[in-house]
Amino acid sequence: MKAIGYQHPAPISEASALVDIELPQPVATGRDLLVKVHAIAVNPVDYKVRQRAAAEPGQYKVLGWDAVGEVVATGAEVSLFQPGDRVYYAGDLTRPGSNAEYQLVDERLVGHKPSSLSDAEAAALPLTSITAWELLFEHLQLARTEPNGGQTSNEVLLVVGAAGGVGSILLQLARVLTGATIIATASREASRHWVNELGADYVVDHRQPLKPQIDALIAQHNLGPVTHIASLNATEDYFETYVDLLAPFGRIGMIDDPDTLDVMKLKPKSLSLHIEFMFARSMHQARDMGAQHELLQQVAQLIDQGHIRTTLGKQLGVINAANLRAAHAELESGRAVGKLVLEGFEP
Repeated sequence: MKAIGYQHPAPISEASALVDIELPQPVATGRDLLVKVHAIAVNPVDYKVRQRAAAEPGQYKVLGWDAVGEVVATGAEVSLFQPGDRVYYAGDLTRPGSNAEYQLVDERLVGHKPSSLSDAEAAALPLTSITAWELLFEHLQLARTEPNGGQTSNEVLLVVGAAGGVGSILLQLARVLTGATIIATASREASRHWVNELGADYVVDHRQPLKPQIDALIAQHNLGPVTHIASLNATEDYFETYVDLLAPFGRIGMIDDPDTLDVMKLKPKSLSLHIEFMFARSMHQARDMGAQHELLQQVAQLIDQGHIRTTLGKQLGVINAANLRAAHAELESGRAVGKLVLEGFEP
């Protein structure tokens, strides 16, 4: 089967960073599905792994943790899917990824693809949807409401780094499933327009000090204090501002990798810090691995009911090494808006 991989970490400008290869087609056993991959999305985790992790000696490392495809075979213990099902998933960081024509994935990490979306549109969603859902409802513990039920609450959610992949779906889930007031950060005009469209009530510029802008919003619109923060990048840079902004017993949920944080600064307000890592369930074979299947099913339902939309930002062509190198380079630049997707393999 066709695949894209690498052997040694290299800058994305080098051809060896990602190369076209041929690998044997895997065989499904146990609770695994064998999926014929139709479309993939690219995430920061892809380039972070590529930059630091070498393949096993004599082998190739295959990245990719967002895919849409068709189930073509199932292991003997599979009960949730059958051949012919169209599925979407993010998979398992410890196993070969979706940058290949065929991939094995545990059924407990897989959802039925939203029927109203194309393969490319659906491929943009799994990893970021899982991350955003777990961050909002398992870590930050925002109060859930019925979809677009019109309920309001005293919760005020600040989303930092809101225009990226996770932010783009998190804003929608927060708008549709909570009564929180949503403040998003964005700087460029395109980014501000994007986050407004996706559900932000207010937008502030992260290139300027956050607290004066948020204090002005609170005063102008009679808002309560910030109660929850979804920190999607630069947590280390904003940490002291978060402590200053949050109401007592407020919550911070982060997904990035700061070098260091002085967590004792949280104590005077009894604040809590939560780290979301969507691969934790699969890496450690958690008892509730099936929670990711269930949430992907719920996200698909919300999409097919018209409550939320794809976060596809740009389609970069077929799945090959050259196009994947371009996707990695764009993500590494930090200027991507929405998700980068590739679709289909060359004959």
